[in-house]
Amino acid sequence: MPTDALQAAAERLQAAAATGRPCRPVRGLIGADDLEAAYAVQTAVVDGRVAAGARVVGRKIGLTSQAVQQQLGVDQPDFGVLLADMQYADGDTIPFDRLLQPRIEAEVAFVLGDDLADGDLDLVQVKDAVGYAVAAMEIADSRIEGWDITIADTVADNASSGAYVLGSRRVHLDRFEPKDVEMRMIVTGQDDSTGTGAACLGDPLEALRWLALRSRELGDPLRAGQVVLSGALGPMRPVVPGATATAVISGLGGVSVHFSAVPA
Repeated sequence: MPTDALQAAAERLQAAAATGRPCRPVRGLIGADDLEAAYAVQTAVVDGRVAAGARVVGRKIGLTSQAVQQQLGVDQPDFGVLLADMQYADGDTIPFDRLLQPRIEAEVAFVLGDDLADGDLDLVQVKDAVGYAVAAMEIADSRIEGWDITIADTVADNASSGAYVLGSRRVHLDRFEPKDVEMRMIVTGQDDSTGTGAACLGDPLEALRWLALRSRELGDPLRAGQVVLSGALGPMRPVVPGATATAVISGLGGVSVHFSAVPA
């Protein structure tokens, strides 16, 4: 892939984020299914944020739910990078004008107690590396106009990352099984979203294992202290100014977030 095409794709996404105006898809520049090129663009976009003072705090796994894959027309997981300024606490209000086209989903978040850099990275090792889990919601937010995305578009766009909210109740994995959780999310003006842990690649820990292997393969393994959003437990829902979203995940409790009204 020519360097100028990768740079053009990164600059298009960066301009959309800076201006608050969604852009045309980048697949015309990098191809609709060229994951190597898409992750190269993602790295360039994230490196730009870090150079401007942002701090990497973890990763997010996307497209783990069949329902979400069907919504977006893709058939495999992806991942993106979490930055510190994306994180909100339970009950916070997110300024709506920092978002472009937000959609929200409920997930299990893992906070790592150990690195996932060496060894077989089997399910036992991955589970043992988790310090604790919390209920979480991710606010996905595409820079691509109208969410007109292929897998390459969303990967390049940092897996359509926007913001995320972590619940306050920390639960160790010896107290619940992530694959067995049940979720219900209520969003102002939308149908409820429901799902289970099994909707996330069969088990959120399997999603974490997939990410650990992929991250190590790419030379940037997961590290202790990082947050990992393991993927949606049910369908995403759009949010509008002034909305409130609340999710309850069995074994983990609830988490909620508000969105500010846009000033007149």
